[in-house]
Amino acid sequence: QVQLVESGGGLVQTGESLRLSCAASGRTSSTSAMAWFRQAPGKEREFVAHIFWSGGSTYYRDSVKGRFTISRDSAKNTMYLQMNSLKPEDTAVYYCAATFRIASTNPQAYDYWGQGTQVTVSS
Repeated sequence: QVQLVESGGGLVQTGESLRLSCAASGRTSSTSAMAWFRQAPGKEREFVAHIFWSGGSTYYRDSVKGRFTISRDSAKNTMYLQMNSLKPEDTAVYYCAATFRIASTNPQAYDYWGQGTQVTVSS
């Protein structure tokens, strides 16, 4: 079992920045990858970015490339999402997720989820 707790969401204006954190506990040594997903009202949950826990390689959805940066601090068992140049279309509940398997853009590949943190970007 892995427990995930997100923090750092909030209300910002267009162009501003936020940093989300996801603190992991439990069987973190078995985690192979972690990811950020988001879900806007009335829409399906969508992939944002993932990171391989050991090597640190990353992958992003096209719409956030160059604006968002995913990172992790293995010593603290914490993953981050630095979000710059935020846009109203980034408004969503952001979830962190962890898997013992292969990193994927498919949410079904992830076994553990946080409770989510709201990000709202006003125009």
